[in-house]
Amino acid sequence: MNFLKLPPPLHLHLLLNHNHRSLSFHPHTHRNRTFTLPSFFRQKSTSPKRIISSILQTGDGVTSDSDSCSTEHDNLSSVVRIVAVVGEGALSPLKSASWLDVMIHTAERLKWVDDQYDMLVFTDNISDSNQNLQRELTTSNILLVVSVTNPEPVEWIQRYSQKIPNVVCFDSSPALQNKLGGSLVNKKTKETAKTISESWIRYNSDDIRFCLLLIINSYIKPVPILKNLRAQGFSTLNCMVKNCGIQVLNCLLDPNCRKALQCLNECSPVDQVCNYQCIASYESPILEEFSLCVLQKHNCLDLDAKIPEKPFVPPMVKFQGEPLSHEIAEDLFVGWLGKMEWSWRVVAGQNPAYDQFPCQYQLFYRGKAKGSFWYEPVFQVKTLDGKLVWRRRKYRVKRGKVAGTFYFSVLDNGVVSNESWTIVDVADDLSWGLFHYSGAARVAGQSYTGAVLVSLDGKYPNDSEKDGLLSALGRCYIKEWELFDNEIGKVHELEISGFEPLIFAARKTTASQ
Repeated sequence: MNFLKLPPPLHLHLLLNHNHRSLSFHPHTHRNRTFTLPSFFRQKSTSPKRIISSILQTGDGVTSDSDSCSTEHDNLSSVVRIVAVVGEGALSPLKSASWLDVMIHTAERLKWVDDQYDMLVFTDNISDSNQNLQRELTTSNILLVVSVTNPEPVEWIQRYSQKIPNVVCFDSSPALQNKLGGSLVNKKTKETAKTISESWIRYNSDDIRFCLLLIINSYIKPVPILKNLRAQGFSTLNCMVKNCGIQVLNCLLDPNCRKALQCLNECSPVDQVCNYQCIASYESPILEEFSLCVLQKHNCLDLDAKIPEKPFVPPMVKFQGEPLSHEIAEDLFVGWLGKMEWSWRVVAGQNPAYDQFPCQYQLFYRGKAKGSFWYEPVFQVKTLDGKLVWRRRKYRVKRGKVAGTFYFSVLDNGVVSNESWTIVDVADDLSWGLFHYSGAARVAGQSYTGAVLVSLDGKYPNDSEKDGLLSALGRCYIKEWELFDNEIGKVHELEISGFEPLIFAARKTTASQ
């Protein structure tokens, strides 16, 4: 007989016959086999199962055993002061944007989280900024060093950063030492250092900002949007077993659902890229039932999240010289549907979790019921085992108070997401459009923002449209180098295995609703 019990530490133990595969990451020879819950179910952080070469090492490669920070929030200063020093002229991997531009933009995006977060950016041209930089370092509690290798600025930074409690260095001289919580990287800070390293090397604006927010949250003061880093321990498991025992058991006994949980176990609980890739790779009805019960119906993790209020992005006000109305705005979403098999193809997007797909089609359409409107994205996902598969979602869409704004809602693998969308701009000839969104999956504790650039054929707007596109991106507070390009041109729209049935199903839906 199979049954669940809850001994400490926080694991689910499932007794199985020998003919079942082990549910543990590490095979056991005993009959009592352990399945470790995903990281977002656990109260304490555990090291990732994969080996990662951490960027955050001390200068000599030796970690410190000192523990100058007894608790993570001993210093609850109301002021967060960050100084970033970047190599003059150094280029980033973000489409070769300069690190100076990337850091200045990061400073602006930190203000969306909290107006009290101050970040100043300097180059390593010490002769020009010596006095100002030295003054700012005396009051800063985070120093971020990027691409600084010249001996003179390295020596200067070493001299004047000794009293700064948090120092993180990337792509810089190994002589520069990293500190977290007032000490060199040690056993207590190693896990945070790994999370910072993993996030940084993805090289996108969201993860760069997250690195700084994680340091603030861990060693300076709590960051509200990171309050869901860990769920409550036994209360979570008691809720799961009391209300969702069958769904939990079905998931643990199903190989695909079990892979999804194992995959999630290797993700940071606030890593939306990793989490969504796991879900999209292993989604199934059993996983949906598990999430629907544990998260959506009973909120066993006791999480919460709100749609971000910043940045505020205004909608376009005119189209083809006419004031934008709700009807015209819906027509712009519908786009090319009717003449083509889809409304729009996504060219590029800003959010690394929800916009970065090899190929994506959008279908917007009016339903049969009065005032009803629907959105169905059909997108290609590269699974963790390297396969390309098609996925589809279905959103209910309602008009916002202002023409060009909309409220979207979707049940995605058992979890409801609510989003606010804005039509930022659409070319008069429908050659391209830019849509911005802010959203939250409340019971998953995740909030997010993003934008998608769309066109008829998935190709980037031509040079003659450059000024209009940059102006629209500017109204979203997005830089062009933040966009992830879809792999357009490598595939023909109706020749990909599995795509045509999805479009056919969506077309049937448009005709019936």
